[in-house]
Amino acid sequence: MPGAGDADAQALHATLERLHRGRDAIAQVVMGQENAVDEVLIALIAGGHVLIESAPGLGKTLLVRTLGRVFGLASNRVQFTPDLMPADITGTFSLTPSEHGTMEPRFQPGPIFAQMVLADEINRATPKTQAALLEAMQEGTVTVMGAEHPLPVPCFVLATQNPIEMEGTYLLPEAQIDRFLFKIDVPFPPREVLARIVETTTGNDVADVPQVLTPEDVLDVQRWARDVPVSTEIVDVVTRLVRATQPDLEEAPDLVRTYVRHGVSPRGAQSLVLAAKARALLAGRHAVAVDDVRGVSRPALRHRIHMNFEARADGVTTDAVVRALLDSVVASHA
Repeated sequence: MPGAGDADAQALHATLERLHRGRDAIAQVVMGQENAVDEVLIALIAGGHVLIESAPGLGKTLLVRTLGRVFGLASNRVQFTPDLMPADITGTFSLTPSEHGTMEPRFQPGPIFAQMVLADEINRATPKTQAALLEAMQEGTVTVMGAEHPLPVPCFVLATQNPIEMEGTYLLPEAQIDRFLFKIDVPFPPREVLARIVETTTGNDVADVPQVLTPEDVLDVQRWARDVPVSTEIVDVVTRLVRATQPDLEEAPDLVRTYVRHGVSPRGAQSLVLAAKARALLAGRHAVAVDDVRGVSRPALRHRIHMNFEARADGVTTDAVVRALLDSVVASHA
């Protein structure tokens, strides 16, 4: 990194080497989901949070559990249900015995007080409970009865939602879903990978993964990622891409005016740059390239572009819109 001393550069090199070992270890357990593993690691390095969407049984929980093991992160899992209350997430005061034999109110931290939190099926909880989680992960603190309680660092929230069982669920509002750095799709594995999963998970041997990094390593990598320089040309690509998603702006092409109801916010542009920095660092590069922006554009923007009814009727997806806009912006920039 620019301005980094020899000791810092050596520490960066050693940590990145362990980071790659950790990625390989996770990929050996979570088979056939290399893209999802890379995207989760990029989000962790960028200091963001992740929304994972896939059908049941595709390894979302296994991915999160393995990630926590490899990075040595203290983790909690919360199963979201309609009767889950905000205090079940953030914690609350309760009367506990003191050393003097009297009862005193003390704050009992909820499951959000962990370095990594799996919010399973977040769309099954009520909007009030969803808001409690999303506010805590955005602010990094929980406020109960006027007292502010900081969350542990690093703080990494992975929320999941099941796209095929929508009855009795509460869709995340647009303003709240914008707080996730990435939305990651976990695809169904190809036949040969499915066969390997069946063969390796139905016997007595259980795959184990070693811890190769520490929470302090994660904080160092997050700091180094923010130090990765971004050229004015890359910033120009990002800003023109984001403005092109707004159907009311003159830069919007016909594709956006026809199919997009609401485009990407400035927070989306920030997320795109942070994720591109993290991808460049993970690849061992000292500056962000256009390929880094292209590599993170779909998970960073697919939940921030809201399509209209015509798009659904014509089968136009957000990924297709992002791909078309990026191709156009990069081609005009060359």
